[in-house]
Amino acid sequence: MWFKNLTLYRFNKPFSIETEQLEKALDAFVFHPCSSQDISKFGFSNALGKLGQSLVHSAENRHLICATKEEKILPSQVIKEALDEKVAHLETEEQRKITKKEKDALKDEITTTLLPRAFSRRSQIRALILPEQQLLLVDSSSATKAEELLALLRKAIGSLPVVPVSFATPIEVQLTDWLKQGELPVPFYMQDEAELKSAADEGGIVRFKQQDLTEEEVLAHLESGKQVHKLAIQFEQSISFVLQSDAGIKRLKFAEEFRAQTDDVAGEDPLAKLDADFVLMSSEIIALLNTLFIKLGGVEEQAI
Repeated sequence: MWFKNLTLYRFNKPFSIETEQLEKALDAFVFHPCSSQDISKFGFSNALGKLGQSLVHSAENRHLICATKEEKILPSQVIKEALDEKVAHLETEEQRKITKKEKDALKDEITTTLLPRAFSRRSQIRALILPEQQLLLVDSSSATKAEELLALLRKAIGSLPVVPVSFATPIEVQLTDWLKQGELPVPFYMQDEAELKSAADEGGIVRFKQQDLTEEEVLAHLESGKQVHKLAIQFEQSISFVLQSDAGIKRLKFAEEFRAQTDDVAGEDPLAKLDADFVLMSSEIIALLNTLFIKLGGVEEQAI
């Protein structure tokens, strides 16, 4: 349930759907496992996993949703080998070349035959809707997967006026200034990892890990014109993360001491623990983003 990545979107129109209304909308697109002939299935599932009973988990006007995807694993090489064998057999038997149209039909037939025996894998992706902040956060390091969830949500509720979060001052400019100064504005603290890129399209990329970023070797690259496109940062004593120039927040990690704050909440009710974790996590993410947006100079206003 603890988010590991944040892909950030901002509502351009107020999100005002109530929990019950949202639950009903998502229920029309609930996840169902693949049948024997399905290649994949994608739909909403219980927000709190196996212990949950609803598609939307809400607390303090924050909404957690989850989508599950099941995909059949049918390697293209397996299909190709079966197709080549079938084509070779028919060409020998009928003493003629099999046409492309016939090959396509054979490929579809082979795929249909193999699908019921294919293994499948499931993955989940969660999102946090924050109406008061007018933000939508997707727990994904992949923009493509995040957009897939948004597309499903858009189908469910009819309209989803969101845009990726961007800033008035490019993030790489701000990160580069911070690194040149050798420190970040409180309550952020620089860690020991960064990626620098040349401004030129064909320029080089330099990555530093487990290194003091205030050393001359690092600063020399900044002086040569490179900019910081990724920087490892600590927020307060609660969260560490890597901030990217595209506004993506990766490798989000909550400190064990911070997470332990809810250890005494649950008692014998595991759902109470999950709910307490959700409130704790979402509150700290909001605090992180509010502060980060200010320090980065403010969000850029965009029209849909």
